[in-house]
Amino acid sequence: MKSNSPRRPTTQSTAATRITASLLRRWPLPKPDPKLGKESRGDVLVVGGSVQIPGAAMLAGLCALRAGAGRLQIATSRSVAGQVAVAMLEARVIGLPETRRGELGAGAHRTLAREIAACDALLLGPGMSDGRAALELVRHCVRTRARCALILDAEALRVFDGRKPLGSRLATEVIITPHAGEMARLWGCDREVILEDPLKVAREAASALRVVVVMKGPRTFIVAPDGQAYYNVAGNSGLGTSGSGDALSGVIAALSARGATALQAASWGVYLHAVAGDRLAQRIGPLGFLARELPAEIPALLARLEP
Repeated sequence: MKSNSPRRPTTQSTAATRITASLLRRWPLPKPDPKLGKESRGDVLVVGGSVQIPGAAMLAGLCALRAGAGRLQIATSRSVAGQVAVAMLEARVIGLPETRRGELGAGAHRTLAREIAACDALLLGPGMSDGRAALELVRHCVRTRARCALILDAEALRVFDGRKPLGSRLATEVIITPHAGEMARLWGCDREVILEDPLKVAREAASALRVVVVMKGPRTFIVAPDGQAYYNVAGNSGLGTSGSGDALSGVIAALSARGATALQAASWGVYLHAVAGDRLAQRIGPLGFLARELPAEIPALLARLEP
């Protein structure tokens, strides 16, 4: 069952609520049924990567498992799928058609039709540099009324070019995870406009596109289509490193697959990712820790926050 948001003071209706450990404890994630095993924790399908960036989908998938997803599938460029399968022992890996440049090519939606219909969360975009395959896959989800949660990152955000929502036929919740540069491109404005008032733009985008927006930055805002908003100040500058965004999207996908609402999965995911970075900064140093080191921090943080 999807979780409701925690109670908030009515005076904060036009502002954003800060995410804290105590808030999340009052907003617990759905509990898995131990009798059902991995099926009760959901099935995550990560679609992304390329010949040049196969690690992005791997990192997102690893974070999904560390955040408690029951089953992981990764779909990536066919020529690197074997290497990904060897590196990701816990995942089923699917090779997809690719372009001459090694990007995901046309026809991926046909290869993945069964997997999309069966999964609980579809993460689309990590490591992709060509948005055409992402657009094709999203159109397939709309056409077939896919019921999996949909998390769009990186190049997959281009499906909203022109500020067009996906349409009322989509039978699922959608989360997008842009940073300021991606939001500026999507919204057709200068990056400085985003940096000046990220909450305002995130609210505009969430309402217009009918999605939950994770507006990444030093203060990350999470905004629902109805304007309900949260913000996170945990984390540190060391999280501004290659692969960090892929790690975040993987955590959010896992929590969505476990049954959290889009707003809850995004809020929990942002906080877990940020505090994982804080723990690494304390142990290793404020700069120089790696995105691949974030996943190992997630299980202990979940244990501390979940009743």
